[in-house]
Amino acid sequence: MRPLALVVAGTLACSPAADRAGRPDADERPVTGTHHTPPMIPFEDVVAHPRPGLAVPVHFSFAPDSGRILYLHDPDRGLERRLFAFDPATGTTTPRALPPVTVRDEDLPPEEQLRRERMRERGRGITRYTFARHADILLVPVAGAVYVARGDGPLTRRFAPDFGPIQDPQLSPDGTRIAFVLDDELWVADTFEGEPKRLTDGARARGVTFGLAEYVAQEEMDRHHGFWWSHDGSYLAYTEVDEAAIPPYRIPHPAADRPEEEVHRYPFAGGPNARVRLFVVPAGGGRPVEMDLRLDGVATRPDGTQDTYLARVHPLPNGRLLAEVETRRQDRLDVLELDPTTGRARRLWQETSEVWINLHHLFHAIERGPHAGRFLWGAERDGFMHLYLLEADGTTIRQLTKGPWVVDGLAAVDEARGVAYVTGNEGDPRQRHLFAVPLDGGPMRRLTPESGTHTVVVDRHRFETFVDTHSAIDRPPVTTLRRLSDGAVVATLFDEPDPRVERFSLVPPQFLEIPAPDGTTLYAAHYRPDGPPPYPTVVSVYGGPHVQRVRNAWDMTADLRAQRLRARGFAVLVVDNRGSARRGLSFEGAIRGNMGDLEVRDQAHTVRHLAEQGLVAGETAAIYGWSYGGYMAAMALAKAPEVFTAAVAGAPVTSWDGYDTHYTERYMGLPSENPEGYRRSSVLEHAGSIRGALLLVHGMIDENVHFRHTARLMQRLIDAKTPFDDLLFPSERHMPRRLEDRIYMERVVHDFLERSFR
Repeated sequence: MRPLALVVAGTLACSPAADRAGRPDADERPVTGTHHTPPMIPFEDVVAHPRPGLAVPVHFSFAPDSGRILYLHDPDRGLERRLFAFDPATGTTTPRALPPVTVRDEDLPPEEQLRRERMRERGRGITRYTFARHADILLVPVAGAVYVARGDGPLTRRFAPDFGPIQDPQLSPDGTRIAFVLDDELWVADTFEGEPKRLTDGARARGVTFGLAEYVAQEEMDRHHGFWWSHDGSYLAYTEVDEAAIPPYRIPHPAADRPEEEVHRYPFAGGPNARVRLFVVPAGGGRPVEMDLRLDGVATRPDGTQDTYLARVHPLPNGRLLAEVETRRQDRLDVLELDPTTGRARRLWQETSEVWINLHHLFHAIERGPHAGRFLWGAERDGFMHLYLLEADGTTIRQLTKGPWVVDGLAAVDEARGVAYVTGNEGDPRQRHLFAVPLDGGPMRRLTPESGTHTVVVDRHRFETFVDTHSAIDRPPVTTLRRLSDGAVVATLFDEPDPRVERFSLVPPQFLEIPAPDGTTLYAAHYRPDGPPPYPTVVSVYGGPHVQRVRNAWDMTADLRAQRLRARGFAVLVVDNRGSARRGLSFEGAIRGNMGDLEVRDQAHTVRHLAEQGLVAGETAAIYGWSYGGYMAAMALAKAPEVFTAAVAGAPVTSWDGYDTHYTERYMGLPSENPEGYRRSSVLEHAGSIRGALLLVHGMIDENVHFRHTARLMQRLIDAKTPFDDLLFPSERHMPRRLEDRIYMERVVHDFLERSFR
């Protein structure tokens, strides 16, 4: 589960709140008197993407040979992205020519629609591209076609859309071949010409898929691939996914002109998972060899599988593979070395946790230089995610970063010079910076001097420069090219003012530090309207693990839902309660086994704290959120109705027995081992305690948080004779996309929130 802003939703309203939403705004005056009335942001702009100041280039990469910097961008500040190349030597930018591509989301193949849901991808046009690891060969999949190019040469179409719905095309390391999945089978082809060859056979006859990541791998494990090229391109490792043990879950399309439904194998908490096996096959074709992923001490099922997850696969320079295999309880992760010729495995090292294992991408196999053959690895052994240097057999040589802060990215490793480049929040949990860390030990150097949030891409081929997109709450993103040696700016790639920032008079929120009852500091952001306090207050919440909302980044200021409410005279409060990310395992793990309790208490405590300072009118607040935030909003009305008097609960998880295995069991444990925790953490169990005004919002074809969650809560509320409003969207999923739907939704939500204060 990942966060979504509540500015997205809807096609159909069926409640009194929705009936009122179709009218023009009858009263655009602020709800409280102000000295200065900011301009009212139209709903069409509130829901538009990209938001003000965020229509910036994305997906930067350095070409392996030429040093050109490629990126995606829509110069018209929209989502129709095109491919551009910047030449640092001349300072010129040129587009990479492709036919204009405009494809509606609903016209994409179902496989691509669901991939975009898992990736949270809103862009259109060109949404991704890749270089070969060791060659200046470029691959661009777009609108069902696949284009390829040599160096600066023209992009030519390799596969047309009518060839079939190609999934996950990947270049071999030397760029001479492309592997992809078609009709659930793994294929390989020469990059520029010739017929493709199928490497697997019998997927549909056996009811399995080859080379695709299963649902929980994509949604919860941040593993979006189901096959991997070997380091030298001689073979491919791939998964076989068998979901037969998972009962089908049918989602009808209630708005379809004729009866229509889609069927998913959704692994509910406590139920069976997909059976995932790992094979190796020569790139030219041949007999696949199965890899041994069994773990010592983990029971084997009758079908020969175990309750484990294949979390990561890493091809190694020595021709072997590493596989990260996690137990179902997610308290243990084994790193196995696999022999691709025999399938035999040996465990190199193991991570254990009394809380849970947080998966990550902090791994690098060092190929050259004084540390050749060793590994870089991230672990939370001291309670914070840090980088370690390991010997080839997995033994720890040294911990490279330390302290009460977290490393959240491994940007690059300069093997020759013995330097790792990492991103992390040393000094302030609300920021992110790039650091140079010597592999031989010693102090690290910060390379990004400006306070705020830095998103970086390091030139992994020459190790001379890096692209830095920097923003802060008082500064929209600016993208520069900097030197790796000292962080000095070499060139500015993007610094284009967005007129909407001035037009809407966007005012940054104020950062607050709130002491929790146990003394823990909670970070908050407060959007204050003009005029003196106290203010009618609305809380914008997510509140779940693996997410941090209060950051020194421009996207906080560009939150147009909050800014429009501020212009209407409301204060908007955002709080990262205990359980949130980037504060260490103890802070995050405080909610273990009992969700929706401590998080609500922290949110309520913050409102009370501000009320004591005279900032909250009436000493109560409304609250809104989506997904985990929707769950929190509903729980707030049940567990703290003396503080929260109105709530908008969007796509809420109302009972954890209805959510997926990997996410739910990580935080709650198995249902059979924690039945009381599951009961206490369910909104359904507290439905009779809900007080105040409640608006439930949900897309009826949501394949992530099923509409069933809201339907179950609606029935409990009816049984308890508790009134509520609802807004249901027959044609939307978890990430609603149609502009008209989002505009309609926004009117309903604003109307509901304003009425709740009258």
